[in-house]
Amino acid sequence: MKQVEETGSDVASEASPAAVPRVVPANEASWEDIHKVFGTRGDPSTCQCQWFQNPGHSFRELTDEVREIRLQSQTACGNPSAAKTSGLIAYLGDEAVGWCAVEPRTAYPRLLDSRIPWSGRDEDREDPDIWALVCFVTRTGYRRQGVSRALAAAAVDFARERGARALEGYPMVLPPGKKAVWGEMFVGSRNVFVDAGFIEVSHPTPRRVVMRIDLRSEEQSGNVG
Repeated sequence: MKQVEETGSDVASEASPAAVPRVVPANEASWEDIHKVFGTRGDPSTCQCQWFQNPGHSFRELTDEVREIRLQSQTACGNPSAAKTSGLIAYLGDEAVGWCAVEPRTAYPRLLDSRIPWSGRDEDREDPDIWALVCFVTRTGYRRQGVSRALAAAAVDFARERGARALEGYPMVLPPGKKAVWGEMFVGSRNVFVDAGFIEVSHPTPRRVVMRIDLRSEEQSGNVG
């Protein structure tokens, strides 16, 4: 998905730089708030977090309107009692400022054809108990306020509470002095995952790593003694 991490609105942050983002499941957010995060211009506004769900040519065949409708349906926004949702929304104060996509890994068909998650690992691609954190969006004006880190940490709890055995991510690693190519940081940075407790399990390309946190073993170790 060709998204940038920072996009959407030109509204400057009115929250204190020291404020801690509050994160809720997307079904507890309104469509208005989700729409604010994705904005009306830039890659997130056109992708609507549909890249991983629509592999091959199917993504390009979707209109922007259809992608938006699909996101609205997938999030079950405005329905706190919904059985499932496709991501999390971060707030600073009352302002919606960020999004991450987190679901069972099987919800992302494009991952099945990508070598990044599987290179050098013996993994069951159809295991529904392994979840994936695949996308971050932060609105312009709210950068460097811990939004992505808050979302990653909340995604761990979100997946654990819903029975996930493990949670994975596929972030970027930038060599010293190198800058990200436009759009490639939507998968997050390695440090964001490290801070949330993930460890590196493979390094399939020079710029991509697979990060993972085993949730059930984490619970078992916490119960020892």
